[in-house]
Amino acid sequence: MVPEVGQGRDIEVANTKKAMLELGQRVNDSGADTLVMITPHGTVFSDGIGINTVKELKGNLGQFNAAGVRFALPNDLELAHKIKEMAGLKDITVACIDAALAARFGVPTELDHGITAPLYFIREAGVHIPLVHVSMGLLPFYQLYSFGVAVRDAASKLDKKVAVLASSDLSHRLTPDAPNGYHPFGKEFDHQLVELVGAADVEGICGLDTDLVEKAGECGLRSIIMMLGALDGVDIKSEVLSYEGPFGVGYLVAVLVPGAQDDKRRLQEKLQRMALDRTSKKRAAESYPVQLARKVLEHYYIDQKDKLFEPQGVPDAFAKRRAGVFVSLKKHGHLRGCIGTIAPTYNNIAEEIAENAISAATRDYRFNPVEREELPELDISVDILTDPEPVRGMDELDPHQYGVIVSMGGRRGLLLPDLEGIDTVEEQVAIASQKAGISPGEQVHLERFEVVRYR
Repeated sequence: MVPEVGQGRDIEVANTKKAMLELGQRVNDSGADTLVMITPHGTVFSDGIGINTVKELKGNLGQFNAAGVRFALPNDLELAHKIKEMAGLKDITVACIDAALAARFGVPTELDHGITAPLYFIREAGVHIPLVHVSMGLLPFYQLYSFGVAVRDAASKLDKKVAVLASSDLSHRLTPDAPNGYHPFGKEFDHQLVELVGAADVEGICGLDTDLVEKAGECGLRSIIMMLGALDGVDIKSEVLSYEGPFGVGYLVAVLVPGAQDDKRRLQEKLQRMALDRTSKKRAAESYPVQLARKVLEHYYIDQKDKLFEPQGVPDAFAKRRAGVFVSLKKHGHLRGCIGTIAPTYNNIAEEIAENAISAATRDYRFNPVEREELPELDISVDILTDPEPVRGMDELDPHQYGVIVSMGGRRGLLLPDLEGIDTVEEQVAIASQKAGISPGEQVHLERFEVVRYR
């Protein structure tokens, strides 16, 4: 939507551009002293929230071939540090990303496009005030909301008028040519979220179906929830200025204005109870394979690591059969570990589940080992594989129905079916080949399999 980037295609989001300028004018008219912007594209932590604490905040749109669009703003460090202090009182970890920390971890301090794209229009509307650059975190929704409350508390302590902007693309899966491919849940997610934002329905937003959220391929829901926390305990006047998605990505622009105090809208504790109730109901409905994997992990971390959990009364379906098994761990909707076996390696499925649950938690090289404190936050799924069968060509594959095994010589790669963002056979085979170290164009042997997924 930035003209220097769109090169004419920005006309296709004319309503969004108009709405962004209106949003900027509203910020200008508000008399805000500082703009707090929350981005999904900054340095994202799984267990905390990042705040940029370099003295001057700089960035440009060079990665989009528009390096001439540049930004340099003073950082409101007083407010940034007060936000960290207030968040700490709520047991929320905040990492101050200064030059030293950025160099240590190899992360940038430049403004990302989640900041610079909306800031372009905010600036066009005449807003030239200090900025606080916040990156969303992968914390539970109720903690993200509480961070927003910390922003409000920090502003109050410093007697500053603060405008909070949530940078937040909606679904990336609205059309077949969308960045993450098409999924019908994309439009449904956007429709629901636009309505919920328009109604300032915090509980509805935090209670969105997790499967809907995941399959929609969104990136900004957490930013919105963090922003809503800044409006805790007051009446909210919400106005949706525009919504459109011509590039396969949902663009929503809305303005939320705080009103009179309303104690019924003090929602921190209620949102936490909602999250706990949701988890309890989900745990109660878990299938036997998932219950087994969870008990194995609890035994491993809490009781004794040197002795494998030996379950009693295992149903025959899992005690008298052998199969390949994958165990996947997710935390707050994001993968935390996944390990499996293509073919059975243990005496039965129950043993396969037990071994792979521990491996997923401790031996997935993509992640640090799971810590004991994370166990209550883990969602677990177990995939039990059918026997692989050879196929004659890619026309016998379907990435939604079948997993694929690609092999050549001693190299072998596997990809499970129905994975988010993988919608074509070509993508599925290419990724499985890459995992096996097989180069594009090499002659490969293809096998397919199905899975029974337990949650």
